[in-house]
Amino acid sequence: MRNLQKRVAIVGGVRTPFVRSFGHYLKSTNQDMLTFLLKAMVKEYNLEGKVLGDVALGAVLKKSKDFNMARESVLGSGLDPRTPGVDLQRACGTGLEAAALIANKISTGQIEVGIAGGSDTNSDVPLTFKTSFKDKFFTLQKSKGFFQKLKAGSKIRVSDFIPNVPTVNEPRTGLSMGQHCELMAKEWNISREEQDQLAFESQQNAHKAYESGFYSDLVLEYSNQTKDQFIRPETSLEKLSQLKPAFDKENGTLTAGNSTPLTDGAAVTLLASEDYAKKMDWPVLGYFEDFQYSAVDFINDEGLLMAPTHAVSSLLLRQKMRLQDFAFYEIHEAFAAQALANMKAWESDEYCQKRFGLSNALGAIDRSKLNVNGGSLALGHPFAATGARLIATMGKTLQNVEEGKGLLSLCTAGGMGVAAVISKT
Repeated sequence: MRNLQKRVAIVGGVRTPFVRSFGHYLKSTNQDMLTFLLKAMVKEYNLEGKVLGDVALGAVLKKSKDFNMARESVLGSGLDPRTPGVDLQRACGTGLEAAALIANKISTGQIEVGIAGGSDTNSDVPLTFKTSFKDKFFTLQKSKGFFQKLKAGSKIRVSDFIPNVPTVNEPRTGLSMGQHCELMAKEWNISREEQDQLAFESQQNAHKAYESGFYSDLVLEYSNQTKDQFIRPETSLEKLSQLKPAFDKENGTLTAGNSTPLTDGAAVTLLASEDYAKKMDWPVLGYFEDFQYSAVDFINDEGLLMAPTHAVSSLLLRQKMRLQDFAFYEIHEAFAAQALANMKAWESDEYCQKRFGLSNALGAIDRSKLNVNGGSLALGHPFAATGARLIATMGKTLQNVEEGKGLLSLCTAGGMGVAAVISKT
């Protein structure tokens, strides 16, 4: 069953290596990275001077001057300047949301081809000053005459210049995502050993994928970096077990080893109608089947990162599929505990009956089909870029089977989740 009117082909995707924040990409902006990737797309698919239907890009952390980041990136890409661009943001689901926007436009016939993706760099976050400084500054600016300006200026204190450093704490609770995930780990009785095991598997899969050349055409050299910085082939369960808790210092189970690090990087994907892809003689990695977005009441009810369970359940119902019907799964590992909580929820009769109105659980997935080329725990997680990474990774992974479908799911800040189904044929 297909819900999109025209088939939407995933032509290809590229990304920068993902690196630790405040390091290698310290002088790179979101626009720098996205423009670099768009230029690569233009060269690879012979798009120089071409007008695309639309380009949707986003970033979670960006400066006010980047209000038109997508359009500015397009203007520096080599595409025809008449190609439009749109900025959007759905926290960590931004890259997948951007793809959904372009795919839906292609599906309805509004456009034939477009690019979607996202970027995030904590190394170039906007620093703001206190509201008190803003008020004093504008009072000074509006003052007339020397003495009035002197009076207004005298009220400015050195403390007013201390910047407000952006955080990813939830505004409604004041808790960080890691602190919220600690609560989920306790609620779902997820042990430290389970989390470390998932992190270990993610690391091993990522290392094997790089060794086999899987990422050779997906990850482009950028700023003298050729691969993701977080892959640790030498890691072991013993080493992971020795790390101290990162969020709940006394009784926590989340550590630097089983949680994603602060990451800089960008990723984009090229989408087209099936007919347009054939016309251009482009290879096709797969086809989008469907998308779903969900949210939970994380303030009064469920855990912050449980929304993907709802998104996936809705997708399965609409597609008339079982959770076990997929050849591969790309489940974003914001934290090992988050991915494990989502999987345990699908296995719970009580949860699936209460939350989805089902007669029994959705069931377990085959873990040998999960994040087979590494997940976010090993590769890193630039917030808005991860969705586009998942799309290209799944598309290429599906090339290893004659036919089949892949399931993507992403949790986001604000208690939201995004999911998608991709088919090889």
